[in-house]
Amino acid sequence: MPHPRAYLALCTHTHLFPGARCRLQDVPHPEAFATTPEPIDVHLRFSDGTATAAELRTDAPTGPALTVDAHATAAGTPLPDSTWTVKGFTAEEAEVELTIGAPIPT
Repeated sequence: MPHPRAYLALCTHTHLFPGARCRLQDVPHPEAFATTPEPIDVHLRFSDGTATAAELRTDAPTGPALTVDAHATAAGTPLPDSTWTVKGFTAEEAEVELTIGAPIPT
């Protein structure tokens, strides 16, 4: 179950990869958030219906990063916990689209 203060993010694919996009829902002041993102808890929901917890950090040495808990796709493919750079934030009406960058080795 997501943290009660986590923001839902709808992802366009079954997993993350460089160039993947996720849309944060109900972020207050999307334009301001896209310009100056803040650390938040995120509940990622993937296109196959699976979901997992994540954290958007803004203090990472590589810039903004999304740390994602281990989970499995609906097909059963296990995915370990991972951290990804976020290479872009775009305000889209009431949403903020995240564009995923490169994975950060752990």
